[in-house]
Amino acid sequence: MVHAPDSPRSRAPRLEGRPASGRAAEALAAAHLESLGLQIRARNWRRDGREGGELDIVADDNGCCVFVEVRSRTGEDKGHPLESITPQKRAHVIRAARLYLEAESPSAAAYRFDVVAVTFWPDPRPPDLLHIPQAFETS
Repeated sequence: MVHAPDSPRSRAPRLEGRPASGRAAEALAAAHLESLGLQIRARNWRRDGREGGELDIVADDNGCCVFVEVRSRTGEDKGHPLESITPQKRAHVIRAARLYLEAESPSAAAYRFDVVAVTFWPDPRPPDLLHIPQAFETS
């Protein structure tokens, strides 16, 4: 199991209302991405308002801005976490990424959308983590 340090930089006040499994999945995802050499630039980046949006993780991968959607489930009763990436969810992530690019102006040569799916098990098994780079495009 991968553990991520829990620092003030890595936690947003909005996380307090999330289920513990969602916070744990995001921490596992961030630690996994860092183990691959990506640098985490933001966690739970948010822009409020009518045209608002939220990004779970924004990372840098050697000059590529990576927008990471983290999905989690406990057990298999409700399906795999990847099943929750609907066309509407992709559209929300893409809109939030555009807002991030507008607001933050990162110096990136390219960008991509990754998904990290985490399945927690009710028994003592460690969680399963599946990282899909370039999981979807803006088309």
